[in-house]
Amino acid sequence: MRTTAIVFPLLFALPLMATAQDLRLILPERIYAVPGIETNVYFDNVVLHPDSTRLLFDVDCPLGAQQEERWTAIPTAEQVGEHTLTLRVVTPEIQTIAEASATIRVIDPAAGAGRAIRLLCVGDSLTNASQYTRRLVELFQGDQEPALTLIGENGPDGEPANRHEGYGGWRAEAFATRWAEVDWAEQNGRMRRQRSPFVFEVDGQPRLDFQQYLDRNSGGQPPDFITILLGTNDTFGANEETIEGAIDVMFDNLDALIAEMQRVAPEAEIGLLHLVPPSASQDAFAASYRCGQTRWQFRRNVHRVIERQIEHYGAREDEGIFLVPAFVNLDTVHGFPHMNVRANAHTTTEVSRASNGVHPSTAGYYQIGDAIYCWLKSRLAG
Repeated sequence: MRTTAIVFPLLFALPLMATAQDLRLILPERIYAVPGIETNVYFDNVVLHPDSTRLLFDVDCPLGAQQEERWTAIPTAEQVGEHTLTLRVVTPEIQTIAEASATIRVIDPAAGAGRAIRLLCVGDSLTNASQYTRRLVELFQGDQEPALTLIGENGPDGEPANRHEGYGGWRAEAFATRWAEVDWAEQNGRMRRQRSPFVFEVDGQPRLDFQQYLDRNSGGQPPDFITILLGTNDTFGANEETIEGAIDVMFDNLDALIAEMQRVAPEAEIGLLHLVPPSASQDAFAASYRCGQTRWQFRRNVHRVIERQIEHYGAREDEGIFLVPAFVNLDTVHGFPHMNVRANAHTTTEVSRASNGVHPSTAGYYQIGDAIYCWLKSRLAG
């Protein structure tokens, strides 16, 4: 997958001193959609600007509608096919500052009907929340859907169909290398995984061994699809001086993990999710991290990760590696938790403040699940 951004010379200053280079507008090459499922492009997620509400956007697309903060569509069965979406950032005089295009691919809702598919979802706390996997279970229960089996050793009690390999705080390095004598141990009253589910003792040494994992969790059978959503913990604490090195380490470990998966399951298609953006509000970072990180620094980190993902993993579909553009679909305002609190110590007036920096609400997680579902349907359609 590659970005199709075109940047034009800027002859004047934008609000907050943005330049054409600062905007770094990114759209994925393809955005997947299924009739009946809402598909979005939230402008703040695709343009790097500290206050995107002060920018002017212009969307040209035969589907959907341009709203204040997004382009949105719920396609119909009659709209199955490919449609071009072009997004421009313009001046008050309607001069184009930056432009990018994507193909909206609307998938036949019956794609994959009658098949049985196995899916392995790998990730950090965003996967451990078990919310986007729950949404996938729901979506694949329709009459026209294939029979979905989720593979994994983790998941909520009472939901045997909702399985995954998601662990809070984990980086790509943990999945590729972490070793301990036991799989799980109690820590602070909770059972926590101690070693990678994909690392086993082989010839007396801990090594990645995906076949042993499948023997233990899938009757030895490979998954049809694998999704990987990692990067938050790998790059959260980075700054302008350290972000490139943090991404390098993450990619080195992702490459090792993907290579082992492909060695054992060469037919499995791997969907690497772009790193999803954080809450739109600094209040959320205050609630989660006090003064440990700013929303704007991490938002810049996320944007750089996405750029690097496109450079490193884009255009590798022939190798079975795909980029899943869930980041464009996530509402960072209304898709994250909020709480009502007093505006200050001397007033009874309450205000709503965002209360979690990087973990969405159920609504946000379900938007991630929708994007994964649409990508899976695109692969089932062939």
